[in-house]
Amino acid sequence: MSRPTTGQVLELKRARGRVFALRFRAGGERQYQTLDVTTRAEAEAELANVLADVRRGIWRPPAPAPVVELPAEEPTFHVFASEWFGQRVREGLAAKTVTDLRWSIVNHLGPFFAGHRLSEITPREVKRYTQAKLAERNAIELARAEAQAKGERFTQRPLSNASINHTLRHLSAILDEAAELELVPSNAASGSRRRLKAAKPARTWVEPEQLPSLLDAAAAGTGRLLLSILAGGGLRIGEALALRWEHVDLGTGSLHVVDSKTAKGVREVHLSRALREALTVAPADREHAPTGYVVATSSGGKHNPSNLRRDVLAPAVKAANARLERLGIAPIRAVTFHSLRRTYASLRCACGDDIRYAADQLGHEDPRFTLSVYAKATKRRDRLSELHRKEYDRAIEWALLGTGDALTVPVAEEATV
Repeated sequence: MSRPTTGQVLELKRARGRVFALRFRAGGERQYQTLDVTTRAEAEAELANVLADVRRGIWRPPAPAPVVELPAEEPTFHVFASEWFGQRVREGLAAKTVTDLRWSIVNHLGPFFAGHRLSEITPREVKRYTQAKLAERNAIELARAEAQAKGERFTQRPLSNASINHTLRHLSAILDEAAELELVPSNAASGSRRRLKAAKPARTWVEPEQLPSLLDAAAAGTGRLLLSILAGGGLRIGEALALRWEHVDLGTGSLHVVDSKTAKGVREVHLSRALREALTVAPADREHAPTGYVVATSSGGKHNPSNLRRDVLAPAVKAANARLERLGIAPIRAVTFHSLRRTYASLRCACGDDIRYAADQLGHEDPRFTLSVYAKATKRRDRLSELHRKEYDRAIEWALLGTGDALTVPVAEEATV
């Protein structure tokens, strides 16, 4: 004989009043069911109904209430951009890149978009941002003109079209991730239509025929060594200043860039004969070697690029231009340390190195830049005067790798840099 179906009403006291529930057996297991009733009589009646259903075999456990997921609150640009920036910092971006991103977000994008929900950053809002920056530039230029008319000092600088576009590229990078996370349907800042028309920046470099004068004019020691590493090794200024003696292998004629802005930039660089000799005779700080910096301050610390531009590059360019004027060669225009990286590319091409090899030595993912330099460098010597060619060939001889290969251009035996 089967066990009779039984049950009972449970009465629970809560702060909000009495709560009723049922306890009974069904399907061989003890069951509990809460009731939405207010009196015991109603609870007893519900128990009788439930037990009748159990006896007829039609009772089923009540379906659980559906779980309603509330939509997550859409973040503002301020919140999302802050998280995005923090993630980039944790990924180990170079300090210069971090500073650049902070400049865009804190000084420009943030003040305009901070309160916007991500979905509110539409193409129209991006255009409004661009127009606001142009209006801001006009206001700054007017204020500068008024200050100059009064003889007052005015230091605020407006953003050029290229700089505004630079901030838009950072906005696009932020919205790209928002789109990947499906927080917005698309990136409202992507595409050339969102950009202002900007002049292509002039890419300056020291021409090969100008390089011997620049190296000769550099102060002996740190100045000469730094310019030699930049022009003879193609390093970025940050890479050169991070270079330590433990990264230099004079035995194999190579150095290793271990601190670079890109993954491709971590590379082995082959030394020219002249650069190998310069590093060999460089007075290494024995107290800090081999972990000491190759280009170090007097206390063995890391140099500041701004100080070196003022104390090394500017005086060397000034002195070099005095000599170039006497030789009848065009002076060196406004250049930066990065200009010598382009000079390195020009020298490698003029020496006849393979384009892909030169791109690899520079740490470039794409050899198209090297190719554009190659097209100019290979035809340049034929257009030079005899005096220009002599200086040009001095630079080529200085740049040759330590392989003992014959020169592809005539070089006077006594020519040295």
